[in-house]
Amino acid sequence: MKLTLMYITNRPDVAVIAQKYGVDRIWIDLETLGKEERQKNRDCVKSHHSVEDIRRIVPLLDRSEMLVRVNPWNPGSAQEIDSVIEAGARLVMLPMWKSAAEARAFVRAVGGRAKTVLLLETKEAADCLDEVLALDGVDEIHIGLNDLHLSYGRTFMFELLADGTVENLCRKIARKGIPYGFGGIARIGEGALPAEKIILEHYRLGSSRAILSRSFCNTDLITDPKEIERAFRDGMAALRTFEDYAASADKSILERNRLEVGQCVGRIVAAITEKQNG
Repeated sequence: MKLTLMYITNRPDVAVIAQKYGVDRIWIDLETLGKEERQKNRDCVKSHHSVEDIRRIVPLLDRSEMLVRVNPWNPGSAQEIDSVIEAGARLVMLPMWKSAAEARAFVRAVGGRAKTVLLLETKEAADCLDEVLALDGVDEIHIGLNDLHLSYGRTFMFELLADGTVENLCRKIARKGIPYGFGGIARIGEGALPAEKIILEHYRLGSSRAILSRSFCNTDLITDPKEIERAFRDGMAALRTFEDYAASADKSILERNRLEVGQCVGRIVAAITEKQNG
């Protein structure tokens, strides 16, 4: 089974192209609370999406699903969740949760009207994962490496993949039988940590979900619709072809890749540290 791939956009034209070439989920991002402060001075995606974007795009989707990330749990969460489900969200994602109580409240607010996705991206969430896994109504969990590595005070997001943190979390979730994924994937042949190495780690760890990173098709830089279509056509074809290889890779290949990921991450961290100290 291939990875379920997600792409963040509020542009109907881009959503239609992404769907055409096999992107499984179109992601509307409503999260704003606390995001600017957490990711200050970092090259991170800061979306300006709205509930109206959901309504505009949902009628265009006949193969892809609509996923909506709401704000971290707050006094207005129940109302926000009601609004995104009414607008057509098939999956609702809760970011930055830090307790089983917040996860439980989220599940209750969704109330079975859509699938629930917990975005695990805090050390506190990792620490209470066993308690969260005992809850009913959690449909999926995604490990968000961007904020999670900041929560752990790490230098590079994929350090958590290299040091076993992601593996430990995946093993716990797998035992519960809940689908899970982690991080993002650039185009094949690209990425500070090459996309191929990350995909092999998804297959080694039993992950079944991944985000297509902004660099996969950066519509801030690519404005010609034909170029956007070419980026998705070629990028998705290359990614799915590599997945065929990853799916057939034996344990020795996956283990060798795991070691290479550690070495590559070590070099990247050393380079970042040297630049910061220089």
